[in-house]
Amino acid sequence: MPFEKVNSKVVRVPVTAQSPVLARRGAMLGYTGQVAFRPIHGQGQGVGGMIGTAMAGESNPMMATEGTGSVLYGFRGLHVTVIELTGDSLTIEADRLLAHDANLQTSVEFIGQGGIRSAVRGAMTGQGLFTTRISGQGSVALLSHGGTFPLQLTGETVGVDPQAYVGHTGALNVDLKASVGLRDIVGRGSGEAFQLHVSGHGTVYVQASEEKF
Repeated sequence: MPFEKVNSKVVRVPVTAQSPVLARRGAMLGYTGQVAFRPIHGQGQGVGGMIGTAMAGESNPMMATEGTGSVLYGFRGLHVTVIELTGDSLTIEADRLLAHDANLQTSVEFIGQGGIRSAVRGAMTGQGLFTTRISGQGSVALLSHGGTFPLQLTGETVGVDPQAYVGHTGALNVDLKASVGLRDIVGRGSGEAFQLHVSGHGTVYVQASEEKF
């Protein structure tokens, strides 16, 4: 069953024996029914996971919700966006993840096409070097400052502030570009020296703020 938004900052998630849920630890606000919460250990295993944890700090502790009932989730008063996947994939910054159906598949991957140079830029801007890809059929709840809005792309390229990027679906390429000059170095630039260039066909989700978590 799909996730239900109670308001802009709380989501109600149905839980059954066949449909457990994974959620961020500390995000449970309340529940009804016979449900149990179990911490998930060993997050970020494997080479990609270890690198992601060490370099990007994006391995968020998760918990499994099992049983029968419904659970209310929210986190630090942040806005919640619910995305329904129908066999496609969602790529997001790991710290944006609130909850998702446990049957969805997750993996860690690089963002951007610029190799080491892109990784260095990512560290400088606070943009994660690694992102989380969620695939399959089910619901995903994301966190954002001020809510998100979708940008639909049909082959064109858009620029997105790295701090405002939340995630994307579809066949999109994301590359981190830098245009650092002397004015930026001495602190008199526009403050927009780094941009994500997103191109292809799909949807990119942008939050209404440049504030990081």
